[in-house]
Amino acid sequence: MSTVKEIQTAIPNLPREEVEQIRQWIDDYLEDQLELSDEVEAKLDQSRAEIAAGRYTTRQPK
Repeated sequence: MSTVKEIQTAIPNLPREEVEQIRQWIDDYLEDQLELSDEVEAKLDQSRAEIAAGRYTTRQPK
């Protein structure tokens, strides 16, 4: 049996709280694996500079 099949078999037997913990771990893991493109990095740097210079607006929720 593959590891994926073992996990799929085990998850339904876990309490919901533990399944949620696994879900959060997977979300965090996948997010950590993302790589930012040079374009996104440049936009983030620009945004940080604008915020540091006080050139920003905020939007209030309706």
